[in-house]
Amino acid sequence: MNTLAVVFPGQAAQKVGMLRTLAEHYPLVKETFSEVSEVLGYDIWKLVQRGPVTELNKTYRAQPAILTASVAVWRIWKQQGGCAPKIMAGHSLGEYSALVCAEGMDLYSAVKLVMIRGMLMQEVVPYGRGAMSVIIGLSDDVVFELCNKVAAQQDQIVSPASFNGPGHVVISGHKEAVNRVNLCCKNAGAKHILMLPISVPSHCSLMKPAVVKFRKELEKIVITTPRIPVVNNVDACVEWESKDIRNALIRQLYTPVRWHEIVQYCIHQKIKRFLEMGPGKILTGLIRNTVSDVFSLSVNDPVSLSEAIRMNKS
Repeated sequence: MNTLAVVFPGQAAQKVGMLRTLAEHYPLVKETFSEVSEVLGYDIWKLVQRGPVTELNKTYRAQPAILTASVAVWRIWKQQGGCAPKIMAGHSLGEYSALVCAEGMDLYSAVKLVMIRGMLMQEVVPYGRGAMSVIIGLSDDVVFELCNKVAAQQDQIVSPASFNGPGHVVISGHKEAVNRVNLCCKNAGAKHILMLPISVPSHCSLMKPAVVKFRKELEKIVITTPRIPVVNNVDACVEWESKDIRNALIRQLYTPVRWHEIVQYCIHQKIKRFLEMGPGKILTGLIRNTVSDVFSLSVNDPVSLSEAIRMNKS
């Protein structure tokens, strides 16, 4: 029985120097980045390795970089004989990585799309006016209530943007409102609050003005039936028809990510092993905090890749 799920990280996973050691052992990393550089018109590997971090953190730079890194790891996994998973999923931007790796969308199209997506998102909320933060240690209901309270008081937008697991919620909106909710959450007993290195407030209603232009760009992309089921962010279910996949990607702009439900969906499908492919280990941590009886590993360097390959053979 196939008990493997492969998951892909979203924005905030980017880091200057990511995949450096993997590239030293596997030429396929730089080959993949070179392929994408031709699409983007600039050397994305140079940006990823040298920064500056302020440039890499810009949404329209970070999204193609994370997508490329995730696809590179997946290609190496396949090159080394890794098996196909039963299920794929991605957190926010990671859904595009999942669709590319499941062969529902080609890399060329996906890179152009997420670059434009990032530009449109930044266009509707200029740099510095939006923010996102992680709230740890409060229930979903408490965070939701505090967001509503602050939004009403300040006549601004702030709302939950991702339900990542028990006591782990990301909020998004106007910067002033996000800061205010952070303070309210601290006073309510939150264990940890962290501002994210993201230049736009994703997954909230501030993104709705980007929908019309994004839909036009998405219609230019060929989407086919994925070879591997991909669990989407907005409904925490698998869609097979291109029109339904497009619709989910559009709604993802302004709708919260239901990551906790995605993990539970995988568990209900008898998944026992999760491999996170791409920079960072955010999803691996979230999975470990949600379910205790599964194997979860972030794969982005030679050591973790070797461990994943050994697991694949066992």
